[in-house]
Amino acid sequence: MAQATVRVKLIKSLIGSKENQLATARALGLRKIGDVSIQPDNAATQGKIRVLAHLLEVKEGGADA
Repeated sequence: MAQATVRVKLIKSLIGSKENQLATARALGLRKIGDVSIQPDNAATQGKIRVLAHLLEVKEGGADA
């Protein structure tokens, strides 16, 4: 069975963000507006997404979406 994934896209700028938000974006592999990363759908990833929810677009399914 394939592991569930989520597609995370940075849609707003990180300028003016707090340091913990910048570190979280880097951990997700996001550096610039428009960057997309496919992440496993688990509790750790959901926590990272929650920190940056106001800057991200999230789609379930990852590569399929």
